[in-house]
Amino acid sequence: MRWQPWWPSTRRATRHRSVRRIPRFPDRILRGGNVVLRDLRVSDAEDLVTGVTDATTQRWLPLPHDYTVEHALTFITRTAPGTRIGGAGLVRAIEAEGRFAGLIDLKRTDWTARVTEIGYWAMPGSRGRGVVTEATSILARWVLQELGFERTELRVATGNIASNRVAVKAGFRREGVARSAGITHGGRVDLVIYSRIRSDL
Repeated sequence: MRWQPWWPSTRRATRHRSVRRIPRFPDRILRGGNVVLRDLRVSDAEDLVTGVTDATTQRWLPLPHDYTVEHALTFITRTAPGTRIGGAGLVRAIEAEGRFAGLIDLKRTDWTARVTEIGYWAMPGSRGRGVVTEATSILARWVLQELGFERTELRVATGNIASNRVAVKAGFRREGVARSAGITHGGRVDLVIYSRIRSDL
């Protein structure tokens, strides 16, 4: 065999890098009855401030007391879209009879286990009318039936009677109480854990 000198290759080594696609929720408008779940708009900013700073909302959710239109605009244009794009969840405005009625979202999403949590709050004028119940049912059914999730959860403070009623009326089952699992402006609270799974549909 004839000896030949070795020269380093001038070709660049190529690496086959698999690009990991981030799972995310579709940016879709959902409808049911008189309720529409849609993306937030800049025109929702003042309503968002009204809802967040409402006394009942402040009692049960640790949202800023000094929430301003500027905060709302940042949430609408950056936080909410970023939540979906990053795969963490989905934020939807609740609209009833053409009016902004509250906010509902998917959060703490585990794409491997196919589990996500639903959270919500209602505008003062939309409470007690079944609007949030309908919105919660629409969102849960969509996630379980169309997106193939196995489980949706709700975590509600034990003292929040109205929100506990929403969970039950929306078809969720009470599983138990997680002690000192939540926080409000008044301190730590126990949370009732509700779930709705695919076989419940």
